[in-house]
Amino acid sequence: MKPILKVLLTAVAVVVLAKLLPGVAVSGFVSAIIVAVVIAILRFIVKPILIILTIPITILTFGLFLFVINALIIMMADYFIDGFAVSNFWIALLFSILLSIFQSILFSFLKEDKKS
Repeated sequence: MKPILKVLLTAVAVVVLAKLLPGVAVSGFVSAIIVAVVIAILRFIVKPILIILTIPITILTFGLFLFVINALIIMMADYFIDGFAVSNFWIALLFSILLSIFQSILFSFLKEDKKS
Protein backbone atom coordinates (compact mmCIF):
# COMPACT_ATOMS: atom_id res chain seq x y z
CA MET A 1 0.00 0.00 0.00
CA LYS A 2 2.84 2.35 0.84
CA PRO A 3 4.50 2.22 -2.63
CA ILE A 4 1.19 3.11 -4.27
CA LEU A 5 0.81 6.11 -1.95
CA LYS A 6 4.37 7.17 -2.72
CA VAL A 7 3.69 7.04 -6.46
CA LEU A 8 0.49 9.07 -6.03
CA LEU A 9 2.25 11.65 -3.84
CA THR A 10 5.07 11.92 -6.38
CA ALA A 11 2.46 12.43 -9.10
CA VAL A 12 0.92 15.25 -7.05
CA ALA A 13 4.37 16.81 -6.66
CA VAL A 14 4.96 16.53 -10.43
CA VAL A 15 1.66 18.29 -11.17
CA VAL A 16 2.40 21.07 -8.66
CA LEU A 17 5.91 21.59 -10.04
CA ALA A 18 4.58 21.63 -13.60
CA LYS A 19 2.28 24.48 -12.57
CA LEU A 20 5.08 26.38 -10.79
CA LEU A 21 7.98 25.97 -13.21
CA PRO A 22 7.64 27.59 -16.63
CA GLY A 23 9.74 24.99 -18.50
CA VAL A 24 7.89 21.89 -17.27
CA ALA A 25 4.62 20.62 -18.72
CA VAL A 26 2.51 17.60 -17.87
CA SER A 27 -0.69 16.86 -19.77
CA GLY A 28 -2.73 15.51 -16.87
CA PHE A 29 -2.77 13.53 -13.67
CA VAL A 30 -2.57 10.20 -15.50
CA SER A 31 0.58 11.41 -17.23
CA ALA A 32 1.91 12.54 -13.85
CA ILE A 33 1.34 9.04 -12.45
CA ILE A 34 3.19 7.58 -15.42
CA VAL A 35 6.01 10.09 -14.84
CA ALA A 36 6.20 9.05 -11.18
CA VAL A 37 6.41 5.36 -12.11
CA VAL A 38 9.01 5.94 -14.83
CA ILE A 39 11.15 8.12 -12.56
CA ALA A 40 10.99 5.43 -9.86
CA ILE A 41 12.06 2.76 -12.35
CA LEU A 42 14.87 4.91 -13.74
CA ARG A 43 16.09 5.72 -10.24
CA PHE A 44 16.09 2.01 -9.43
CA ILE A 45 17.82 0.76 -12.59
CA VAL A 46 19.79 3.59 -14.23
CA LYS A 47 20.89 5.72 -11.26
CA PRO A 48 23.15 3.06 -9.64
CA ILE A 49 24.86 2.46 -12.99
CA LEU A 50 25.44 6.18 -13.50
CA ILE A 51 26.74 6.56 -9.96
CA ILE A 52 29.26 3.76 -10.44
CA LEU A 53 30.41 5.16 -13.78
CA THR A 54 30.85 8.67 -12.36
CA ILE A 55 32.47 7.89 -9.00
CA PRO A 56 35.62 9.98 -9.69
CA ILE A 57 33.72 13.14 -10.63
CA THR A 58 31.24 12.59 -7.79
CA ILE A 59 34.12 12.40 -5.30
CA LEU A 60 35.81 15.41 -6.90
CA THR A 61 32.63 17.50 -6.56
CA PHE A 62 31.89 16.24 -3.03
CA GLY A 63 28.70 14.53 -4.22
CA LEU A 64 27.21 17.51 -6.03
CA PHE A 65 27.39 15.61 -9.32
CA LEU A 66 24.49 13.50 -8.02
CA PHE A 67 22.25 16.50 -8.78
CA VAL A 68 23.36 16.23 -12.41
CA ILE A 69 22.53 12.51 -12.40
CA ASN A 70 19.05 13.29 -11.06
CA ALA A 71 18.57 15.89 -13.79
CA LEU A 72 19.62 13.34 -16.41
CA ILE A 73 17.01 10.93 -15.04
CA ILE A 74 14.36 13.65 -15.41
CA MET A 75 15.53 14.25 -18.99
CA MET A 76 15.25 10.49 -19.68
CA ALA A 77 11.71 10.50 -18.31
CA ASP A 78 10.96 13.42 -20.65
CA TYR A 79 12.28 11.34 -23.55
CA PHE A 80 10.18 8.27 -22.70
CA ILE A 81 6.85 9.96 -21.84
CA ASP A 82 4.81 11.88 -24.40
CA GLY A 83 2.67 13.79 -21.89
CA PHE A 84 5.68 15.17 -19.99
CA ALA A 85 8.07 17.83 -21.24
CA VAL A 86 11.08 19.59 -19.74
CA SER A 87 12.51 22.46 -21.77
CA ASN A 88 16.22 22.19 -20.94
CA PHE A 89 18.83 20.75 -18.60
CA TRP A 90 18.73 23.62 -16.10
CA ILE A 91 14.98 23.34 -15.69
CA ALA A 92 15.41 19.57 -15.24
CA LEU A 93 18.03 20.25 -12.55
CA LEU A 94 15.73 22.66 -10.72
CA PHE A 95 12.79 20.27 -11.17
CA SER A 96 14.76 17.35 -9.71
CA ILE A 97 15.89 19.38 -6.69
CA LEU A 98 12.38 20.66 -5.98
CA LEU A 99 10.88 17.21 -6.57
CA SER A 100 13.27 15.72 -4.02
CA ILE A 101 12.32 18.39 -1.49
CA PHE A 102 8.59 17.87 -2.09
CA GLN A 103 8.98 14.10 -1.86
CA SER A 104 10.81 14.42 1.44
CA ILE A 105 8.04 16.58 2.84
CA LEU A 106 5.19 14.44 1.50
CA PHE A 107 6.81 11.11 2.42
CA SER A 108 7.36 12.32 5.98
CA PHE A 109 3.58 12.09 6.45
CA LEU A 110 3.72 8.34 5.64
CA LYS A 111 6.00 7.38 8.48
CA GLU A 112 4.56 4.69 10.68
CA ASP A 113 4.05 5.20 14.36
CA LYS A 114 6.33 2.89 16.29
CA LYS A 115 4.51 1.27 19.18
CA SER A 116 6.62 0.22 22.13
